[in-house]
Amino acid sequence: MKKIIITLFSVLFVTSAYAGMSDENKKKTIECAGIYYSNSMIPQGELELEKIVHSFAAKKFLSSYLINEGVNEDNLNKELIKVVDERYGKPYEEDITKECDNFIYKLIPNSESEIDKLIKSGIY
Repeated sequence: MKKIIITLFSVLFVTSAYAGMSDENKKKTIECAGIYYSNSMIPQGELELEKIVHSFAAKKFLSSYLINEGVNEDNLNKELIKVVDERYGKPYEEDITKECDNFIYKLIPNSESEIDKLIKSGIY
């Protein structure tokens, strides 16, 4: 009986660990991807190239991650466009971008290193 209870708790623990992202986290992640996307459209003369490249890589990483998490690609693109439409033409906002960086790095394991790999690879 003790083995059954231990097995049951183990299964429940493993299942809850792989439950995926909450809807709230998905929504915030999509918003951040849209912010990165809109940042990547700011002309280089108005924003440092390093920040533009970071935004391209972060948007690419998050788009792939969200699709792997089960977000429909068409719906993702529609939501990204909504954010871009809202932010297009506005200046780069350092605080909002850093807030997204911190949120993503805490939410998604190894996201910071994966984004850095994309930046260094030049494939973004």
